[in-house]
Amino acid sequence: MSASRTHSRYIADRGLTTRMVTTMFLIGLLYVVFVGVLLAFMRGSWPVILMIAGGLFIAQFWFSDRIAAYSMGAREVTREQAPELHGAVDRVCALADMPKPRVAVADTDLPNAFATGRSQDTALVCVTTGLLRRLEPEELEGVLAHELSHVAHRDVVVMTIAAFLGVLAGVMARVALWGGFGRNARDGGAAIAVLLIPIISAVVYVISFLLTRLLSRYRELSADRAAALLTGRPSALASALTKVTGQMGSIPTRDLRKAEPYNAFWFAPAFSSKESLGRLLASHPPLEHRLDQLARISTQLGR
Repeated sequence: MSASRTHSRYIADRGLTTRMVTTMFLIGLLYVVFVGVLLAFMRGSWPVILMIAGGLFIAQFWFSDRIAAYSMGAREVTREQAPELHGAVDRVCALADMPKPRVAVADTDLPNAFATGRSQDTALVCVTTGLLRRLEPEELEGVLAHELSHVAHRDVVVMTIAAFLGVLAGVMARVALWGGFGRNARDGGAAIAVLLIPIISAVVYVISFLLTRLLSRYRELSADRAAALLTGRPSALASALTKVTGQMGSIPTRDLRKAEPYNAFWFAPAFSSKESLGRLLASHPPLEHRLDQLARISTQLGR
């Protein structure tokens, strides 16, 4: 087996790296403070806290890619089953000088794609049948280059780890409400903890959610930029974005609702809001921002 390559031809993005490091630092600091508060309130339960925190982290890190792929209906396909898709992935990987990921297809009319995996060696790229039906070969390569940029820049694993704190906060709120506090009504500290820990957990969840959403929007712009420069065809990626976003309206609402929880994984969100608050909570930047960036890159490449 060949050694995995740690570098590819995707352009280095210092802005993305800085934002990932900053987000992970803030998430880590929040995590330490949160666990410290839990240990202070749950003095007799610290082994349980550490076991839950450790177990959740391991599960989140090792299995989140498989869970996401399964939840979105990804089915791994061979070259014989999807020769054109495999050929497109081969071309992008050759351009990027990176190992070929596993290739999958999700049988849904929702036109979209996603990549997941802890590393280049465990990566999986998936496209939907709806996307394959709608895109031209150059547009498909642009989307695949966007998704593989996430793998090359390791922002998939960063987003996975960053999301862990929100998961932990939700679980610990339930532990506080349904755990051992209620069995000791005479302990005033326990009664206070039952009230405070869910509130603290909610605050931690909101902060971690906003931090990961902020990073998610930048990583999508970074992936667009990296894909456009790698392929040299920003107009093809812009065309794919326009098609995918424009044709979301033809998809049944129930199917969009099913896909919405995985917006952070998708090439384009199943739902997007033009309201200010909606944009603050969005996993992707507005379409016009992405198209404007690609138009600027196209102008630069044409000089």
